[in-house]
Amino acid sequence: MKVEALVDRDPDFFPLYTMNGKWRHGKEMWTNWCQGFLGGQMWIIADHTRSSKWRALAERYSLALKGREFDREVHDLGFTFWPTWRRWFERTGDGHLDDVVVQAGRTMALRFDERAGFLRSFLAPDSTFIDIMMNVGIIFYAAERSGEPELRRIADTHALNSRRHLVRGDGSTAHEGIFDLQTGEFLRQSTQQGWRSDSCWARGQAWALYGFGTCHAFTGDPRYLDTAMRCADFYIDHTGPGRVPPNDWDETEPLLPYESSAAAIAASGLLQLAGLVPDLTRAER
Repeated sequence: MKVEALVDRDPDFFPLYTMNGKWRHGKEMWTNWCQGFLGGQMWIIADHTRSSKWRALAERYSLALKGREFDREVHDLGFTFWPTWRRWFERTGDGHLDDVVVQAGRTMALRFDERAGFLRSFLAPDSTFIDIMMNVGIIFYAAERSGEPELRRIADTHALNSRRHLVRGDGSTAHEGIFDLQTGEFLRQSTQQGWRSDSCWARGQAWALYGFGTCHAFTGDPRYLDTAMRCADFYIDHTGPGRVPPNDWDETEPLLPYESSAAAIAASGLLQLAGLVPDLTRAER
């Protein structure tokens, strides 16, 4: 098992990406946006195996993230605390664990730009990413658990502005949006990951599919469900029977013809939508 081998070889190490096939290297670690995923895998393994060993590892690797609930430098606190501390709380009911998740949501909300109405990316104050749609759920959760209406307002405002400015009419998505911070005006779509500003980066599309579905699950707002379904339609229509997309659908000769992480995210998002609207088919719409 890869997770077990990693833990044995590099205990308490959080991998981010490989260089020449190696997890350990001297390259920049960016924003540590993947730290929650390793502990999250351990919680899943512990659930399936009922193993005390994996339960202890899941708790240990979750505890290693303590303090990051106050991290104001990143837009990925949902990725960090959703698969770890929230899972831990769900299995114990310990309110102290829930407090950490709620605090992460409050910290995430501090990224909100009031004039332009978006949560800024880690890249620049005038930038938002479609990635944040996979993290905004932790603010909805914090609002629900704390009863703080301001958190709900921030989450809704960001999600609806992302819907307006980053999701196109055909259901495809842009990776980045740029705003004028003086006027709050939306200026343009851009990208840090896709082929071009007007193309569609597959992993971002999958994050939108899943993220807007999460927004609907928290709120029941039909606008979020409509957006998630349109993103799903675009993904399905452009990916083909294998359901594994290239890195960017518009790239004529993609360097990365198979983006398995996007496929995994999209599959999870489609399962979420099936749970939200089990009897709704595209024909019925």
